[in-house]
Amino acid sequence: MAGKVKQSYKCSECGNVTARWFGRCPECQSWGTLEESGGGSAALRSLTAGAVSAPAKPIRQVDVEAARARPTGVSELDRVLGGGLVPGSVVLLAGEPGVGKSTLLLEVASKFADADRKALIVTGEESASQVRLRAERTGALAPSLYLASETDLSALIGHVDAVRPGLLVVDSVQTLASPTVDGSAGGITQVRAVAAAVIALAKERGIAAVLVGHVTKDGSIAGPRMLEHLVDVVLHFEGDRHSTLRMVRAIKNRYGAADEVGCFEMVDDGIRGLADPSGLFISDRKDTVEGTCITIAVEGRRPIPTEVQALTNPSQIPSPRRSVSGLDSSRVAMSLAVLARSGYPLGDRDVFVATVGGVKVTEPAADLAIALALASDLRSKPLPPSLVAFGEVSLAGDIRRVTGVSRRLTEAARMGFKTAIVPPGTGKAPAGLRVVEVRSLREALLAAGLPARPGAGAGSATG
Repeated sequence: MAGKVKQSYKCSECGNVTARWFGRCPECQSWGTLEESGGGSAALRSLTAGAVSAPAKPIRQVDVEAARARPTGVSELDRVLGGGLVPGSVVLLAGEPGVGKSTLLLEVASKFADADRKALIVTGEESASQVRLRAERTGALAPSLYLASETDLSALIGHVDAVRPGLLVVDSVQTLASPTVDGSAGGITQVRAVAAAVIALAKERGIAAVLVGHVTKDGSIAGPRMLEHLVDVVLHFEGDRHSTLRMVRAIKNRYGAADEVGCFEMVDDGIRGLADPSGLFISDRKDTVEGTCITIAVEGRRPIPTEVQALTNPSQIPSPRRSVSGLDSSRVAMSLAVLARSGYPLGDRDVFVATVGGVKVTEPAADLAIALALASDLRSKPLPPSLVAFGEVSLAGDIRRVTGVSRRLTEAARMGFKTAIVPPGTGKAPAGLRVVEVRSLREALLAAGLPARPGAGAGSATG
């Protein structure tokens, strides 16, 4: 008598397989996504060998040229991708509505088509005429750039057969639907089917494909989590619609570094890359102002001088306000607590801390600059404009080392800063830059000319 075939259940959201059914996936915590699949070893024994697409080769005989990246013509995007787009690769670009995803990809497709290569944009959110109007405004009217407005997957494949492009842009994957799959466009089943079809099409024909994805309210990519596992590259397009700054951040990259960042600026005639964003996040003023401190943040591998501003006022309410913009609010709260132990109590004051230019800095290296900016405002004593500071502040008040120290110091020297307050053990300083190593927040305050007043402690007021 044949043994009983054991059933398993696979999550349609993340692909996790469990031995029994759950209402909620144990891996991704999604409800109602576990579906019954074929069972274990008995199913495996029933399989027969099929035809292979290509015989296996010794690794030294595998052609690597097929995996070489081709530049897109947009240098900042090439920086994030690791050199450009690889034929047969699939890139998922996600971002909030209105951030500029379509504008960026129109620029990429136009630059790609300018190099005697064909590019095809299939849009399900706009008409071809609307895209043409944007292309006229941004100067993206390349002769080899093709446009199509479709929401049907089979029609998209037909356009690919007719044009035979080297680059395919799908804007967006949530607007396409397959006629052979149940459900409406944008649903989990449809998004998974459309993405799988485009990925198979790209791999089979050696087309570089870019899928535009929507994001949910919490900032995650809409659709099944499995989508991020299927594609080769996942990029997040970030930016505040009230600011011209945009950043493309690599979350996953099979062909390059997964921590690289590209900087762009939205202008009247489209979008342009910022090869050197240094100085963009620092106020252009001649007079020194209390409550400001410059730090050197690192986005990916790129050091960026960033100004941290702090403002404190006596609170008129029992629970003082804490407002943070562009920084990690939990790290700002920790800096306030450590400052109180170092002779700068701020428990009875409203505190406002922000960065300049709309940049977001969440790394611990900004802790020291936050603390010095707060102390500078509380004492009404501005820091020298030629001073930079970076380092992680621990709960005990120690200054801990951070990554990329040499890159930060080199950038500080290049920008003309004269003094850097840094954690201990930073090594050789660049020419023209005086490095002051500090082990504690009290030492850093002393080095910045902001020592705590005699007798000041956690329970006494300074101001």
